[in-house]
Amino acid sequence: MLLSAAIVTTLLCFCSLLPASGQDCPSRQEIQGSLKQVQKLLSAHEASYLQSLHNLKKKINLLHSNAGKQTTRTTNSTCPKLDAPVNGRKLGKSQSIGHEVHFLCDPGYELVGSESRVCQESLTWSGQQTTCRDINECSSSPCLNGGTCVDEVNQFSCVCAKGWAGATCQSPVPTSTAAASTLPAATTGPFVRPSRCSIVQGTTHCTCEPGYTISGRDSVTCTDIDECELFHNGQAGRLCLHACVNTPGGYRCSCPVGYNVTRDGRSCKDIDECATRQNNCTKDQMCINTYGGFQCVRVECPKIPNATYVKTSPMRCERNPCPVDNKACSQTPNSFSYHYLAVVSNLSAPRVMFRVSALRPIGDTLRFSLLGGKQARRHFTVQRSDRVTGQLMLVTPVQGPASLEAEVEMSELEKRVQLGRYITKVTMFVSQYEF
Repeated sequence: MLLSAAIVTTLLCFCSLLPASGQDCPSRQEIQGSLKQVQKLLSAHEASYLQSLHNLKKKINLLHSNAGKQTTRTTNSTCPKLDAPVNGRKLGKSQSIGHEVHFLCDPGYELVGSESRVCQESLTWSGQQTTCRDINECSSSPCLNGGTCVDEVNQFSCVCAKGWAGATCQSPVPTSTAAASTLPAATTGPFVRPSRCSIVQGTTHCTCEPGYTISGRDSVTCTDIDECELFHNGQAGRLCLHACVNTPGGYRCSCPVGYNVTRDGRSCKDIDECATRQNNCTKDQMCINTYGGFQCVRVECPKIPNATYVKTSPMRCERNPCPVDNKACSQTPNSFSYHYLAVVSNLSAPRVMFRVSALRPIGDTLRFSLLGGKQARRHFTVQRSDRVTGQLMLVTPVQGPASLEAEVEMSELEKRVQLGRYITKVTMFVSQYEF
């Protein structure tokens, strides 16, 4: 309205200055009509300006909101902390996306849940919650001759039936009878003992200590029972899973070097030389526990023409950036990762040994293939388990001791054009024994 009044004043002043030239000034009504048109035009421009200003404010508020969300996501770009399970421990501290943690249980406990978990882009952990459950030592029925097993923490005890004694109720208890006198007898060694004889109503009764029996040569000499030979192929299975040693009045089980006898006295358990520091690996080597022993390994990045690699973790090497015009460099593998597996001899097949996945795949195709010579292809093959995962399969059993290597290549393609290559080297240490 102020602008309209100014225009009216200007027109009136202009008309008053015109000389008497025969030209008439516009009338007041004509001037007011023109001003109304100008006023409508200005009102339309003002409404358009206000609408544009309103839209601009909305866009600015939206940008502020998105920036706040991005800042929050950047700040909280880690998965929740995972605690070590009770009666176990956790390997790995990083909670960043793509990192992996592993879980182990203390002796006497078995792992329930996921052995390894990965921090995903959704900021959640893959797999299931891990717990360590007490192993039921009574599950193998270690108590013999009708004995009752009582499970305890990392051990067991046997409540023996009447007439039996020993840690596993393996020894009969001699019954005593009313004795008028005891006949003397001589011993000739630990595997031959005198019997305990009594005369009752003119009849001689002789008994032996647990683990001995009346000799066939006479009725008063007790000879050791060779439990290892007697129960070698019994209905309940062998007394010992590895080797049985006969002892005077009993037996004991022995294990090869690198193993300890388990609490049930029959089985063999591997000694973890890496965890107990019973190894001679140097500071620049990694100790890999195997069944019955250990291996000292040193991971070194490969030397490939046209490319250089740097170690980004103890088990991973990545390629340095390639020059823009160096096509030969861009065709070399983007990374090498190294993994070591310990397995027993004659492991049943087919069996999945290792999986390779792409966390954030690019391109439209992932291709998995097996590299290596005839030995690798004799025992392994590579199969796809889903769109982004390939798995290394053991197809024929391996007789130990042996060491096998297999390389799994994962290629990313876009319209059949290679975008990247990733090599996973898996080394399998096969023990000499099957248990």
